[in-house]
Amino acid sequence: MQNLIKIVIFSLALGLLAGCSYFGVYKRDLPQGNLITQEMLAQLKPGMTRKQVQYVMGSPLLETPFDASQWDYVFLLDKAYGGKVYKRLTLTFADDRLVNMRTSGDIDKDVDLKAEPGAGPAIEEDALPGNLLDTTPSRAPQGGEPATGAVEGATPAAE
Repeated sequence: MQNLIKIVIFSLALGLLAGCSYFGVYKRDLPQGNLITQEMLAQLKPGMTRKQVQYVMGSPLLETPFDASQWDYVFLLDKAYGGKVYKRLTLTFADDRLVNMRTSGDIDKDVDLKAEPGAGPAIEEDALPGNLLDTTPSRAPQGGEPATGAVEGATPAAE
C-alpha cells in the first residue's frame, strides 16, 4: 500500500512538473512600431521638409488627428527572456519644416533584431520549389527586350 501511495504521489508530481515545464517553450523577441537608430537621429536637422524626414525615418506611427504639425515615431521591443526597450521620437513641424525633436525612453540603446541561429524550423534546400535559397542576382529585361525565363505552368502566348 505504501508503494502505491508513493507511485501515485510521484506520478502526480511528475505530471504537474511536466505541465508547467519551462524548458520546451520557445519564445521570441517581439518588435513593434518604427525602428529608431542613432544613424537616423544623426541625419535629422531642423529645417528639413516632411518628405526628407519621411525618407530618413519612414512613415510616422502616429500623426495627431487634429493638428498635422506633429509626428510620433514609437518603437517597443519586448524581449523574450528579458525586459523591454521603449523609444519615442516626437517631431514638430511649422510650415512643413522640422522645427523641434523630442526623444524619450531608451533612445541611446542599440537594438539587435537579428534572428538567433537555429531558431525556428529547419528548412531543407531540396524541399523548396525552384531553390528559393539561391540568392544570385538575375538580370531584368531592359526596355523592349523580351523576358528569357519561362514561368512554370504558363501557356505560351500566341503571336
